[in-house]
Amino acid sequence: MSDPHRLEYLQALGIGTWRLRGAQHEPAPAQGPIVAHMDWTQLRTCVAACTRCPLHETRTQTVFGVGDPQARWLFVGEAPGAEEDRRGEPFVGRAGQLLDAMLLAVGLKREQVFIANILKCRPPGNRDPRPEEARSCADYLGRQIELISPKILVAVGRIAAQTLLKSESTLAKLRQQVHSFGPAGVPLIVTYHPAYLLRSPAEKRKAWEDLQFAKRVMQSGSSQS
Repeated sequence: MSDPHRLEYLQALGIGTWRLRGAQHEPAPAQGPIVAHMDWTQLRTCVAACTRCPLHETRTQTVFGVGDPQARWLFVGEAPGAEEDRRGEPFVGRAGQLLDAMLLAVGLKREQVFIANILKCRPPGNRDPRPEEARSCADYLGRQIELISPKILVAVGRIAAQTLLKSESTLAKLRQQVHSFGPAGVPLIVTYHPAYLLRSPAEKRKAWEDLQFAKRVMQSGSSQS
């Protein structure tokens, strides 16, 4: 991918340049190739050793993401929880089981999609990610999106949606629309987080509607609402 396109991906994620900078609050630069040029193995190694923000001090391990590296569908959540931190895999436990069921409802299996998070480390106490933490991880996710080149992005939960879209709108206002992400204009659909659905089961039908909507977008190849 060209440098202008890399720049646009970082801008879409809230970072203004791919260049390594020395400002006081900038993330520490990665060792070896800069993230923009890393392959999957280099990127995974870099994430595993990351100390860009204080979350590395409390994690058990990083949660890089799982699935097909050439998947057409990319699901992005907010951050690992306690079980994800222990196992090193996103969306496990009860929330992961519900996500798997949601995928099956539209004819997908976990191994056919790619699942990642805005953050690669668990925030203590499962608190919401802080803006500076999301910025520290942004080029990791940006590079994952570049390497996967998905046909559709699904933002799972309010924080993932607001971060990817750089929006303060509520999840309710962002649902049932086809948003555009990055230089390629990847269609982006917003839905509820499975953990929220476990607490509010009456909303499960809306999540099913969101995924049916995403499936129609995929089938049509349209990025227009």
